[in-house]
Amino acid sequence: MRPKALFIQIFLSFFLVLLFASCAQVPVTGRSQLALVPDSQLIAMSEKAYRQFLQKHRLCTDPRKVHMVRRVGNRIRQAVERFLYERGQSYRIRGFRWEFNLVCDKKINAWCMPGGKVVVYSGLLPIARDETGLAVVLGHEIAHAVANHAAERLSQELLLQLGAEAIAMMSGGSNPATRRLFLQLYGIGANLGVLLPYSRTQEYEADHLGLIFMAIAGYDPRYAIPFWQRMMKASRGKPRPPELLSTHPSDAARIQQLQQLMPEAMSYYQRYLYERGQRQIRPQYSPRPYYYPQNYYPYYYERRR
Repeated sequence: MRPKALFIQIFLSFFLVLLFASCAQVPVTGRSQLALVPDSQLIAMSEKAYRQFLQKHRLCTDPRKVHMVRRVGNRIRQAVERFLYERGQSYRIRGFRWEFNLVCDKKINAWCMPGGKVVVYSGLLPIARDETGLAVVLGHEIAHAVANHAAERLSQELLLQLGAEAIAMMSGGSNPATRRLFLQLYGIGANLGVLLPYSRTQEYEADHLGLIFMAIAGYDPRYAIPFWQRMMKASRGKPRPPELLSTHPSDAARIQQLQQLMPEAMSYYQRYLYERGQRQIRPQYSPRPYYYPQNYYPYYYERRR
């Protein structure tokens, strides 16, 4: 057997073993995902990166803003813990050591690393406006960590590197120009066919889980749509790639999916109100359809008499 053919056979066998031995499922959606990196290793890497980030960025000292970030963050954390416990999936956050910090930075951003390390940028707060708007963001970002999206992305990168090495070896006998063309074609194909579609899928999953988490925490999920609309306004006038080449879904696609997911999220929110002896106000007092509240007050309910 020729060396190249032997290598291809070994590579494909190794690929299939990894594929079948390292599959997991995302909560709620049930989508299969690849996870080649152990959770313990990923959490250790995140811990180190998180500490380095804090050393290079100034933490905000405004007690009102800091307390709001930590209050909302801890409510989402408790919702996540309850959600996973009820499904027998608490192992998904095993090893998480939650932290919530606010950094002084004008960027409109927030993220949650594997292991529960959450950072909110101060530039996001004017867009969030209040705790409910902030809950939309934190629910979404924490959902990425709960769904193990970082491990999935890293696993995809590892497989792509293996594939690039295989193509480089198979094209080794050709001239350098042909070899570069092979690698270039592989990179473009991988970018469009593997990495970006999965990334958009992950964003949709984070929206789905994030709505559920904020609803369980007692935040009205209907406010997710006005929040993303404010994000749309904040991004106007700034260059943005079309959806096909973007890792995030388009604003219109995101809002459409949020509307489709809202009945499920509202069922969790109704349970939250019911458990606290509260119920939504009568339909004639509802300002608009359930997925789009007219104003920005926190809840639409009245005390049960």
